[in-house]
Amino acid sequence: MRIMNEFLQGMSTMACFIIGLMFLRFWKKSRDRLFCFFTASFWLLGLNWLCLALIRTDESETSLYYLRLAAFLVLILGIADKNRAKRSGGEAVKG
Repeated sequence: MRIMNEFLQGMSTMACFIIGLMFLRFWKKSRDRLFCFFTASFWLLGLNWLCLALIRTDESETSLYYLRLAAFLVLILGIADKNRAKRSGGEAVKG
């Protein structure tokens, strides 16, 4: 059972880093900062999965929740930044 958990954590790590690379490619094409935030967020989640696999502890380890918290805060900041940019851009067109 432990080997299967490590395998799945490794697959989740790889998936998060690949998704981060895809968002990085989207950022290079569009220069939209939201993609940078998504890249950082998925890489933090990938780091979380990597730490879970290497430390060999269960998910109740409190210190690993900080990585997830940071990842979700980066997502929230990215979405707020995108909405703020839309709002300020819309006001500039009206004024």
